[in-house]
Amino acid sequence: MKTKLSLLFYLKKPKNYQKGPVPIYLRITVESKRTEFTTGRECEPSRWNAVAGRVSGAKEAVKSVNAYLGNLEQQLLDAHAALVRDSALTTAETIKNKFLGIGPKQRLLMVVIADHNERMKILIGQEYTIGTFKRYKVLERHTLTFLKSHYNTNDFDISRIDFAFIADYEFYLRSVRKMGNNAVVKHLKMFRKIINICLGNG
Repeated sequence: MKTKLSLLFYLKKPKNYQKGPVPIYLRITVESKRTEFTTGRECEPSRWNAVAGRVSGAKEAVKSVNAYLGNLEQQLLDAHAALVRDSALTTAETIKNKFLGIGPKQRLLMVVIADHNERMKILIGQEYTIGTFKRYKVLERHTLTFLKSHYNTNDFDISRIDFAFIADYEFYLRSVRKMGNNAVVKHLKMFRKIINICLGNG
């Protein structure tokens, strides 16, 4: 999925600033949401070209800083391209983390389903019936076999679930599991509850 990416280098004056070099920051903006971090370089405000996002001048020290900023910009673009290529969640924060080498914390689908079912098991007779619990255990089994057959994996990063995933899952239930329409609708309704739990937990 394509996302609109904007990179901006700017000077960020510290509180009670009076004079002297100012830290150069980089702001990453994706779909109106942004994050920022320091580049580790400084510049005198009078030498900063805000339009170009670079230091003005022809001295070797200036060229060195500008080359560093250019390289930094390219690394961020590469990080963005890598996330898009991997169909990963692409936000200002994930691009920054990709650049910094901070891996995303995976939240796995089967882990969420198993946790949901264990909680439901404890509440049988209070909030849930044994029949409802058994249906969610069927959901757990079918989801696992679907992941194995379509993705050759025992679990799946929740952030990668999209419309295509749901459509493939529905087709799997109808074609491989031979479910009737009512059964498929009920099954996907239970699956939607799992997804809503994920959304509720961010």
